[in-house]
Amino acid sequence: MIFLSVHSAAVPNLAMVEGVDNEKIANHLDRAVSSLGRNPLKVLVQVNTSGEVSKSGVEPANCLELVKYVKSRCPNLEFSGLMTIGMPDYTSTPANFKALSNCRTEVCKALGIKEEHCELSMGMSGDFEQAIEMGSTNVRIGSTIFGPRDYSKKRAN
Repeated sequence: MIFLSVHSAAVPNLAMVEGVDNEKIANHLDRAVSSLGRNPLKVLVQVNTSGEVSKSGVEPANCLELVKYVKSRCPNLEFSGLMTIGMPDYTSTPANFKALSNCRTEVCKALGIKEEHCELSMGMSGDFEQAIEMGSTNVRIGSTIFGPRDYSKKRAN
């Protein structure tokens, strides 16, 4: 599974999009998948468990409503779970992961989904071991595989 932007919906073998954090993105993906005539696309709802304004994600208190929206209004999307990105300094990693786990419990209870059928994508190169210990089913370890990012080459918009 991979983390891709909304514009990647046209990739023919795309298995999943992590990062649906609002109805607009869900609707855009739903229409794109429909226009391609492909099977439903698996999606993870992104939850901002750290409260950082620099991070995307629905607030934990609004997570259930967005999941309900995806399941009821986006027939070309298959809700598959939740994802989060913790704080870069890892100071609140356990709290962030626990918050996502709590969101999963709430979503699954409200919608009658078994928790083992609701993925948790949490943990990156610096905290993936802790994420796995706390129930993560997907980790994003690009820096471990490819090395650290070089932000010096990033162009200003």
